[in-house]
Formats: sequence, C-alpha cells, structure tokens
Amino acid sequence: MIDALRALFPAVALEPAASIDQPTIRVPAASLVEVCRALRDRPEFGFILLADLTAVDWSPRQPRYQVVYHLSSMTQRLRITVSVDGPSPRLPTVQSVWPAAGWLERETWDMFGIIFEEHGDLRRLLMPDDWEGYPLRKDFPVQIRLRPRSEQPLQVTEEEFRANLARDKAARADAPGKIGF
Repeated sequence: MIDALRALFPAVALEPAASIDQPTIRVPAASLVEVCRALRDRPEFGFILLADLTAVDWSPRQPRYQVVYHLSSMTQRLRITVSVDGPSPRLPTVQSVWPAAGWLERETWDMFGIIFEEHGDLRRLLMPDDWEGYPLRKDFPVQIRLRPRSEQPLQVTEEEFRANLARDKAARADAPGKIGF
C-alpha cells in the first residue's frame, strides 16, 4: 500500500511505521488532506470510513503530539499518524474527506488543544464551556484535592478512594446474591 501511495505522491515523505496490529503510515501534516482524499477516492484503497481520530502526547519527546487516524475499507484497515508540535499545534481538518471527522476533531481539540485549521466549530465537546486547559496533555495540572462546588463531583484523596472501595467490597460480601445497593 505504501508503494502505491508513494507512486501517487512522489514528492511527499510517506513512511511506514512500526505496528503490531495493522498497517501504519506517517504522513506529513502539509499533505494530510491530499493523501486522505486519495485513500478514500482511489478504488485500489477505498477507505470510506474514518473509524477514529485521536492524539497522543509524547512529552517531553519532540515532536510532542501524534494525531492518529484509523481508517477502514471493506477489506482492510489502515492507521495514519501525523506529528505536530509547538504550544498551539495545528493540522488541517479532514472534514472535507470524511464529514464525521468534525466531532472527532472537536474531541481531540477539547482534550489536547490541537487546532484543526478551517474546522469552523472548535468548541468544547466533553469539557464544560468554561474549562481552562486541555486535560489529556501530560503537563495538565492534576488536582488530587479540590474544594467541591455544587455543580462538580467531589474529588477525594487516594486514601479516601481506597477506603471507599474497601467499604463497598465489604458491603457486597455481607450481602451475597443481592444485586446492586
């Protein structure tokens, strides 16, 4: 497959990537939409479904982020990876190729802060509208104890969490055969 893509895009640095479960190729960000369109439209590929899109934060490695696209055709699967870096990492949107990418790109922006250029609707999808930061970035400050607000769930320490688990386990042991609480 990579040889066929290289023949179509001789000027693009397409590289195979190591993977244990499915073929994977690295695509430069500047060529992403063009390569994705060929993968969808050319009969020898036929990747009509963008099954998933997510990202990985490899901090402190550079480039820091890797955006991962999982594609499916009627007979095969393919993973595309694109590396991006910087304080405001950017990629072109692939909504023109797979319209369903809109929600997946919003989710990736919401969790990692990766901007999908010309997306048109990058707003919070999973986090509250007033949320600050991107919670799946490795440098996002995790708070173990936070004074609870009425609209947010209570956060507990690790010791309190373990004590709750032990109490729940003991309650289940005391009531064998009972489903639920």
